[in-house]
Amino acid sequence: MSIKVLFICHGNICRSVSAEYIFNKLIRERKVEDDFTVDSAATSTEEIGNPIYPPMERALRNHNIPIGDHRARQVKRSDYEKYDLIIAMDEENMYYLGRILGEDTEGKVHYLMEYTDDPHAKIEDPWYTRDFEKAYQDIRRGCEGLLKEKLEK
Repeated sequence: MSIKVLFICHGNICRSVSAEYIFNKLIRERKVEDDFTVDSAATSTEEIGNPIYPPMERALRNHNIPIGDHRARQVKRSDYEKYDLIIAMDEENMYYLGRILGEDTEGKVHYLMEYTDDPHAKIEDPWYTRDFEKAYQDIRRGCEGLLKEKLEK
């Protein structure tokens, strides 16, 4: 049985798609890709249909992260039943997830940084900070922690 993970950010063109690609690379490296299903989505409608944001794509390529043919999509209420984990990047994402999904009755919704040694940290939006390398580093730490936790169970 695979663990279904959905990464969430505001537009699905920077942080959540990066988490999807980074997590996919990590599970391939550990040869556990059959144990996971991974996707990403946005809380907003602003970027629907758009590819990964070019500066974020460059940051990922600088770290040899394979880039797929991503198109941004918005999270749907039905995603709550489809996924085992819904992973947000910051408080704004969490707020809008609550509005879209309703109450998290099954404890599926978490922050990515909960899986690190700094569980209260949030991943800042590089669209605004322009620090795509920091976003990459934070997302990678979160993905590594998430994978480690899931493989230990």
